[in-house]
Amino acid sequence: MLKNCATAAGTTAYANRFPQLAGNYRSMLGMATSSVGLGTYLGEHDEKTDIQYESAIKVALLSGINLIDTAVNYRFQRSERCIGHVLGELTGSGELKREEIVIASKGGYITFDGAIPADPRAWFEEHFVAPGIIGPGELVEGSHCMTPRYLDHMLSMSLANLGLDMIDIYYLHNPEAQLAAIGRDEFLTRIRLAFEFLETKATEGKIGAYGVATWNGFRVDPKDQSYLSIAELTAIANEVAGADHHFKVIQMPYNLAMPEALTIMNQAMPDNGEGSPLAAARALNLTVCASASLMQGRLAAGLPPIVGEALVGLHNDAQRAIQFVRSTPGINAALVGMKTIGHVREALAIAGRAPASFESLMKLFKPA
Repeated sequence: MLKNCATAAGTTAYANRFPQLAGNYRSMLGMATSSVGLGTYLGEHDEKTDIQYESAIKVALLSGINLIDTAVNYRFQRSERCIGHVLGELTGSGELKREEIVIASKGGYITFDGAIPADPRAWFEEHFVAPGIIGPGELVEGSHCMTPRYLDHMLSMSLANLGLDMIDIYYLHNPEAQLAAIGRDEFLTRIRLAFEFLETKATEGKIGAYGVATWNGFRVDPKDQSYLSIAELTAIANEVAGADHHFKVIQMPYNLAMPEALTIMNQAMPDNGEGSPLAAARALNLTVCASASLMQGRLAAGLPPIVGEALVGLHNDAQRAIQFVRSTPGINAALVGMKTIGHVREALAIAGRAPASFESLMKLFKPA
């Protein structure tokens, strides 16, 4: 079990080892964090993919990427275990220090153990219902739970998988999934209980900061059933723990095909006006990590010519798509799925570049 956590001094020392990537590092939660983070969602739950991920993670960590994003359910826990194996190897050899690397994980979805069991229902009953981890009415849509008892189990599982005694960022995973089955008042009660639990774990030193990782919640109309208010969540954190709360991070999709973080005016602002999710996060001092920077690979090729005209000097559409995300004001990190060394090399080719100007980005939003 690796002790300690990411620190300002550790991440700064890490960044200083890569002067060729000077444009890569930016302040996030008081630490020097790479502007491109390695995501671990995609891929089969098999040994071949494990080997690919471990090779990619090792190259990334030794080449200048010090932010890794995962979740306990990604590839049925195998992604977390790959990360843990590589971290153990590199810290054990002295090539890395734990305090140099920012690790983010998530809890909320049910996960199997490495593979789909022969009888999933019986497995679920044995591992979650019989031990009392999930009770009646607590599971939503057959897949999502966010009670303190369940999150405690998931956090312990993630710590064990990763071989860590502390996770730097811990997300409540797609909490808006609950809104399809329960009323908003009950939802906010469940959020409050989850935040109370996460504050306790931050005080205990099991997590550094917490947040919510969403898919639809922050980028839909306020009238949409799955809508989440950044101001409302922050207010709950304040009520739970005061101004020193640990609700510090949000994650949402943002890419050339899903630009709502920047473009939709759906969030209440402190001045009682309306603003984009990025504007609201900035006003409330929240870090923003963008998921799906390549829209799960669908933006890696075939972009319209205007993208190349706006984001000049890049070699391919994958680089242009990543550059768009990491250059957007208010985005602290662009998360990119990287399960091969080739993916890592592609991301590193962008990481050291200066961000594109805001004027260049705005060319992509002008009417034809």
